[in-house]
Amino acid sequence: MKMSFGRWTMVGVVLAGLAAPAPGSTQSLTVEDPVLRQIWQQAMDNSHLERLAQVLLDSLGPRLVGAPQAAGAQEWAVKTMGGWGIQAERQQYGTWEGWDRGVSHIDLVAPRVRSLEGRTLAFSPGTNGRPVEGPAVALPTMASPADLEAFLPQARGKYVLVSFPQPTCRTNAQWQEFGAQGSFDRMNQARQAAERAWNASIQAAGVNARDLPVRLEAAGALGVVSSTWAGSFGTNRVFNAYTRRVPTFELSCEDYGLVYRLAANNQGPRLRLTAEARNLGQVPVHNVIGTIPGTEFPDEYVLLSAHFDSWDGGSGATDNGTGSILMMEAMRILKQVYPNPKRTILVGLWDSEEQGLNGSRAFVEDHPKVVEGLQALFNQDNGTGRIVNLSASGFVDAGESLARWISKLPGEVTQGLNFSVPGSASGGGTDHAAFVCAGAPGFNLGALNWGYFDHTWHTQRDTFDKLVFDDLKRNAVMIASLAYLASEDPQRTGRTKRSIFPVNPMSGQQGSWPACAPATRRSGDSERM
Repeated sequence: MKMSFGRWTMVGVVLAGLAAPAPGSTQSLTVEDPVLRQIWQQAMDNSHLERLAQVLLDSLGPRLVGAPQAAGAQEWAVKTMGGWGIQAERQQYGTWEGWDRGVSHIDLVAPRVRSLEGRTLAFSPGTNGRPVEGPAVALPTMASPADLEAFLPQARGKYVLVSFPQPTCRTNAQWQEFGAQGSFDRMNQARQAAERAWNASIQAAGVNARDLPVRLEAAGALGVVSSTWAGSFGTNRVFNAYTRRVPTFELSCEDYGLVYRLAANNQGPRLRLTAEARNLGQVPVHNVIGTIPGTEFPDEYVLLSAHFDSWDGGSGATDNGTGSILMMEAMRILKQVYPNPKRTILVGLWDSEEQGLNGSRAFVEDHPKVVEGLQALFNQDNGTGRIVNLSASGFVDAGESLARWISKLPGEVTQGLNFSVPGSASGGGTDHAAFVCAGAPGFNLGALNWGYFDHTWHTQRDTFDKLVFDDLKRNAVMIASLAYLASEDPQRTGRTKRSIFPVNPMSGQQGSWPACAPATRRSGDSERM
């Protein structure tokens, strides 16, 4: 379809750019705008992405909401941006349960000795640093709540295995590549049947994943043992505990299966856990906000958005260290090459996205003038790959503004970009949704997968080595360029909302514009993921 600056009526268009020049080269850039050329040169010749990532992910580490490490990382972000001449501060939006992870170590001590791969879950109590040893038992098959009640006395003084044991920790891809004809199908059908039976047993007992650990804790269990395999080699989903007096810890797919089979075959598995952890009570929690003031329209805003918090099984690299360092890098570049923007340029590094977009939702509630004056918000939150998807988020007229800006970007960064108009109005999932529900033009920048959902998302493998800096550098060019173009645009971004929505295939109901959910500003059991 031919591009034009009139009203866009198509569902989407893929923009094909030219072959990218060597990093740093401006000779073959497809733009003449001197600011855009300087943005490219800064991003390619003077990138700070790798050093930002190394400090944030290796030295400062994961950024669990309420943890001292999260506060320390926020202070580093404020200091770093301040060193670039950018006004930056931590803005408190509420309090959360503070928790400080210490060292944990888990061993199988009978019927043989093996150090196990695993860790205590976020917010779990420890063992006061002393070893606590006991037998491990598996949940029985239950047909009613009475069966759970009959089992609870047997849990006293034991570590209880509460997750479905995977029959194989090989990936489906490997089964399909090497398995004999029909082998994968037979295994997969048996696995699905076993998992359905496991889930039906838990449901019949009248509990869910949140209730069961609490019931076991009250019954005097030594601890709760879980394992949620992510589907790729060596990966587990690592979230949080629901116990507050006894530890909850997760084991790798392989080690959980080992302990479960020993228990199921009455071979007397015994576990020894040594764990340090501190519960700090309710502590203040903050967003990080950086500002480059506007010179002509200071009450109109371009906002660069990413969530800074993470789960703490890994380092929070692709979720969402990458989005955070991209927004910081874009601000650095803009301060260098575009220090006096027409509109105020903000960066929001949000807290507590993982618990329900709480930081960004609180910002929307606390800063109505920013929401009213928002020209555009650009959010990034799905890993390290090249940005390939951009939607108008359900704003019919916003497509005209986005089209103008995209048409001026270097072809080297728009190659393969899928641009959807009017797109869908997101009600959740990532932080631009906190603004979209309020009728403000927030746009999410979707990236190539790079194994995000099956390997790094919320797993212990989400670490520095997964980053792809060639892709991130080009993303920094795109984000800084879009911010510059949105700031310079003489026209305001349209806010007309689409009136016709597709039917939700899950519910069968006609879609509608999402309502804004309130921010949770104080933690409690109901808010824990």
